[in-house]
Amino acid sequence: MLFDFEHFISMLPDIWKAFGETLLMIGISLSISLIIGLPLGIILFVTSKGLFLRNRFFNGVLGFIVNLVRSVPYIILLVALFPLTKILVGDTIGPVAASVSLSVAAIPFFARLVETSMREVDKGVIEASIAVGATPWMIIRDVLLPEAKSGIIQGVTMTIISLVAYSAMAGIVGGGGIGDLAIRFGYYRYDNTIMIATVVILIVIVQIIQLSGDAISKAIDKR
Repeated sequence: MLFDFEHFISMLPDIWKAFGETLLMIGISLSISLIIGLPLGIILFVTSKGLFLRNRFFNGVLGFIVNLVRSVPYIILLVALFPLTKILVGDTIGPVAASVSLSVAAIPFFARLVETSMREVDKGVIEASIAVGATPWMIIRDVLLPEAKSGIIQGVTMTIISLVAYSAMAGIVGGGGIGDLAIRFGYYRYDNTIMIATVVILIVIVQIIQLSGDAISKAIDKR
């Protein structure tokens, strides 16, 4: 039988536990990526050529580091960060430990999305703000963030969806969550019911996130 409903019901406690671990991983890593990635994206933008805090050297070095981290496949990054993970959380397995590598992967990803969103802001508005004597902080707070907020929300949506995919991969090395459940039961035990259930759960999560993100982005976009 391809899908055994009774077996699915019996596995619900494990499925709910895995679902909770996935939410924990995503919640921790998303919070860290927003706290660090948002200002990082702003810095990448305002220090670029033609902007009010332009600094070619600083922007180049920062951009290189961001691109370097983004170019490393997540599964390799996950393993490479085991020593750092051990130092920070005292372990290399479990959802909290997996959140370290998830955060490192998500920060540069979100930062670039923030930078891209700000590049869509009308340069004339920025120049007008400079002309009336606005400080860099005022331009960022009163012009860039309000004008780019719709794109930033879309960036948050894309980041969460990427974290869902990354968290599933973290299950390969004992990160917990839906991916871990799929590997331990669906793959190693050839359990089609669990494999199908985990895939459906991930699809539903991604669809809900995408629809919610699109709705919020449209609601706050006043253009």
